[in-house]
Amino acid sequence: MNVRVDEASLATMKFGVGQPVRRTEDPKLIRGEGQYTDDINLKGQAFCAMVRSDHAHGLIKGIDTAAARAMPGVLAVYTGEDLMKAGYGPMPYRVALQGRPGTTMIKPPRHALPVDKVRFVGDPVACVIAETAAQAQDAAEAVVVDIEALPSVIEMSEANKPGAPQIYDEAPNNVAFDYQFGDSAKVAAAFKAAAHVTKLHIVDSRIVINPMEPRAAVAQYDAKSGRFTLYAPTQGVMGSRGSAAEMLKVPPEKVHFIATNVGGSFGMKGAMFPEYICVLHGARELGRPVKWTDKRSDSFLSDHHGRAQEFNLELALDKDGTFLAVRATGYGDMGGYMTMIGPLFSTLNIAKHMNSCYRTPLIEVNTLCVFTNTVPVTAYRGAGRPEGNYYMERLIDNAAAEMGIDPIKLRRKNHIQPKQIPYHSPTGGVYDSGNFPNILEKALELSDWKGYPARKKDSARRGKIRGRGIGQFLEVTAPTQNELAGVHFEKDGSVTLLTGSHDHGQGHGTTFAQVLVSKLGVPFEKIRLMQTDSDRLKTGTGTGGSKSLMCSGTAIAEASVKIIETGKAIASHLLEANPSDIDFEAGNFRIAGTDRSISIMEMAQQLNDGVKLPGDAPKTLDIDHVGTAGPATYPNGCHICEVEIDPDTGVVEIVKYSMVGDFGVTVNPMVVEGQVQGGVVQGIGQCLVEQTVYTEEGQLVTGSFMDYAMPRADNAVFFKYEEAGTPATTNPLGVKGCGEAGCAGSLTSIMNAIVEALRSEYGITHIDMPATPHRVWEAIQDAKKAKAA
Repeated sequence: MNVRVDEASLATMKFGVGQPVRRTEDPKLIRGEGQYTDDINLKGQAFCAMVRSDHAHGLIKGIDTAAARAMPGVLAVYTGEDLMKAGYGPMPYRVALQGRPGTTMIKPPRHALPVDKVRFVGDPVACVIAETAAQAQDAAEAVVVDIEALPSVIEMSEANKPGAPQIYDEAPNNVAFDYQFGDSAKVAAAFKAAAHVTKLHIVDSRIVINPMEPRAAVAQYDAKSGRFTLYAPTQGVMGSRGSAAEMLKVPPEKVHFIATNVGGSFGMKGAMFPEYICVLHGARELGRPVKWTDKRSDSFLSDHHGRAQEFNLELALDKDGTFLAVRATGYGDMGGYMTMIGPLFSTLNIAKHMNSCYRTPLIEVNTLCVFTNTVPVTAYRGAGRPEGNYYMERLIDNAAAEMGIDPIKLRRKNHIQPKQIPYHSPTGGVYDSGNFPNILEKALELSDWKGYPARKKDSARRGKIRGRGIGQFLEVTAPTQNELAGVHFEKDGSVTLLTGSHDHGQGHGTTFAQVLVSKLGVPFEKIRLMQTDSDRLKTGTGTGGSKSLMCSGTAIAEASVKIIETGKAIASHLLEANPSDIDFEAGNFRIAGTDRSISIMEMAQQLNDGVKLPGDAPKTLDIDHVGTAGPATYPNGCHICEVEIDPDTGVVEIVKYSMVGDFGVTVNPMVVEGQVQGGVVQGIGQCLVEQTVYTEEGQLVTGSFMDYAMPRADNAVFFKYEEAGTPATTNPLGVKGCGEAGCAGSLTSIMNAIVEALRSEYGITHIDMPATPHRVWEAIQDAKKAKAA
């Protein structure tokens, strides 16, 4: 049988939803042909360098800029007083959470440069602008900052103790936010009635975010129009435009925000930063562009950090192992200032994610968000999602060991079953899809769970201790928002796809194009994605919380429906038929039952060429559609990790890693797997090597790559991955987010594997991240001494 397949149908088959299409953006980036902020140079630009505090806490008594101003090439030196006189507003906050009854969130204003106090080492106190970058840096080192040092507090668990140094007068005991979720009385009753209660104290270690591309900014000001232009890396130009306008106290249309390629963000670059206001101010005052590029050594001190939580965790179970309640009580570290969404990660996101994929009827979370004299903390890949899952999975493994129950059986017993979906979680979410028991079974099979005893014996023969760990997880993506989908058919035959999310490594240029190909049948290679220029977009919600494909994909799907409706009306004139007789399939408008047709690309070309149509006929296929937001989605999965530990050195090696994911309909399986693997490697970094260390005086000891270890290829292993998706019912594509899932599965499975190995050999029940060789070796020695005693 001969089957005729036209080019549009073939394109859909090759490049549509579900196809493993190679990322179109990669060749350009790998060849070094991308354009990052530091690649942008404007005519007549000057250069900015920052002056930073070398004290963690202190009163600013004076800033002597005379010597710096007199140095060659120096154009200006600005301090906090200068910016205050200019009338700029403080950094914006974007979180409104309900705290414990009778309390409110304390949000001390943070201005671009402080005038009263410094609150962490690296706090910017002045900026120098000069003709060259070298001149600006030399002059910055000549600025003399007189700081009266004050005692500092570094540990979050020490911050609210009596007598701790007070960082803000308006935040007694350094408490920014007292968060409480859950019915405390019911939870207490459940714990009282429990046959067994397992307890753990867990520190979620502070992470230096370290994206590939350091932050940078280039600012320009047009005095005639009163309009600012800012080039800077961001996760969404429209949100950043709004934040910049809020601080500059100008209407949003007076800010033009451009973000070209962004070399990684992981949550950090979504915020405004002091340096951006400094260069914007300089551009206006000096009447010329001003550029600033961070040095990596300064990035350790000036970028926001991630994670930084500490909790006492409890899980109540009945005699058969049924979960009755879970409770978390602890701290979230805000650092020296509250960032844009700083309190979210250690509060609401913990509550949402401790439930995971289990029937836990009662959840209580009590968090004190505290200020410390450290770098401010922001979102880091998952932003509380990996932590909530990590806490629950560690509790499950601990309970299983204490009660003598197989950890697999304990999970199976408490899984939410498919027949219980839609499932109303105790935190208010509604799980619309998923098959959690099936995910676990597939992961066990993929990992060759039954073959583990033989592998463990082999490790023992080589003098190594082998352990395995399960990390089953469920994430609640960020709430979806109305997003833009602009589809413009250009005169050169290309198609511009505009959307307000922003790609900083996720592969939007490929996956969004695949959605458009599936819906409209336009040639894949003709599609160009535009996310980088606020002047080209009418709205946009940015990228974050694994919501991009739900938001942008939904908008693209809805826009496509409208384009097809418009196209049928146009085709009725071009093909001389009634609109109701026009069908659309695989990029072609056709009179039903005939071979008379016109492709959507040919139609667009005729419209661009000025084809004559009746007065009431549409004149373009172009559309700027704002899509409909739907509920959050619930991506989930299960990772199984096996490690070997050298008991003589404490070195941990990941030797086998398997994972199964449920991300609903996968638009591009290759991109999904790559995103998951990237998240796993970041989890490996946090679990094994990344360690942020401060002295008691607040000096960052691990302030460079000489002291702060990043995961390398030899820390990882070849991953085995399988997809077992259950389509989401909350959006027309059936997709769920995947960008943060790798961290959620890796923290849990890796640390459970390490503890399983140490427990079986030495009775060690917990070790905090990072499980460095010294920390593991020390735990083994302590266990040996305790056993001998």
